[in-house]
Amino acid sequence: MRVTVEERPELEQTEVVVRCRRMDAQVSRLVELLRLSDARLVGERDGQTCILDEDDVLYIDTVDRGTFLYTADGVYESHLRLYELEEQLAPQDFIRVSKSAIVNFDQVKSLRPDFGGRLRLTMSNGEVVVANRQYVPAIKQKLGL
Repeated sequence: MRVTVEERPELEQTEVVVRCRRMDAQVSRLVELLRLSDARLVGERDGQTCILDEDDVLYIDTVDRGTFLYTADGVYESHLRLYELEEQLAPQDFIRVSKSAIVNFDQVKSLRPDFGGRLRLTMSNGEVVVANRQYVPAIKQKLGL
């Protein structure tokens, strides 16, 4: 596969063209990844529907049957369930840390062991999210430990 990138300042929007001899599994996966990289999260706050960039989301959790997206700017409610967001964000750097929480691993500032085999994840804004012990091995694997 050959990849060519052209910078064209006159373009208003990035355009990706995929040329292939035939549509095979590799090309399909590439197109899927391109579409996912352009996906946005939608959340509601103060009666407004807001479009969020995945990079801005620190973590996602569920409380009282509601799903909430936490950013440095505030908290947004999502109509999607946690497992749906987990599937949508799987190609990104998000990881499940408990039954009710997913964190953006790019936003984790530090990790510290906690009681009972859990981990305390300190996010870039100083908030702490606790990872349950059953999810700790996946976190360690992500770190290469």
